[in-house]
Amino acid sequence: MATQRDAAVIQAEIETARDKLALSVDQLTDRLAPARLVEEAKGNLKQKAMSPAGKAVLGGAGVLLALLIVRNLRKSRR
Repeated sequence: MATQRDAAVIQAEIETARDKLALSVDQLTDRLAPARLVEEAKGNLKQKAMSPAGKAVLGGAGVLLALLIVRNLRKSRR
């Protein structure tokens, strides 16, 4: 048989659930703030660029860019 709960107990449970929900929403808001996500992405990108593989990719891109510039300069002088 189902027991009857006191209105005060039900109200306390509702308020506790509301407080937990508010805390969860606040945590999600902090985690998903655009400024925080941008800073996190910058940090990750900087970390990857400073790794040996990242340095190799950046170096290769620099060499490719230099070759393209030289090629275009030579074409424009002809």
